Amino acid sequence: MRILSIVAAMGVALGTAAFAAGPDPVQQHNSNAVWFENWIGLTNATMVVAAPNGRISQVRSERGTPVYELDRSDAQDGVYRYELRAATEEEIEIVNPVNNGRGEAQTTMKKPFYRTGHFVVSRGVIITPEEVKEE
Repeated sequence: MRILSIVAAMGVALGTAAFAAGPDPVQQHNSNAVWFENWIGLTNATMVVAAPNGRISQVRSERGTPVYELDRSDAQDGVYRYELRAATEEEIEIVNPVNNGRGEAQTTMKKPFYRTGHFVVSRGVIITPEEVKEE
């Protein structure tokens, strides 16, 4: 209990910026597309999707959320897994900058964002699977 009060006091002393969270996009879908809401602060996104048969698709977006569209004529039922990568607005230091001979070596870069996830296709459409609870 004492540790929690110390942490809370530190948060008040340091301000809310000390506990500011990074980007937290939320996966959304309809029957034939997957995208992300709450896409604030992210750019240059790449979404790599692996279909149940192993086919890999890639969607890129410089600004805004990448949108994966399911090709209904070629859709396979099952679990589709994705990897999402993007750049945040936050700058981080490059620990070992490389001098490539093209001027001043870059000392900072955009902090990367990375997330994995999945969605389910059944009867050729993207669905929200029901939670199964054992009794």
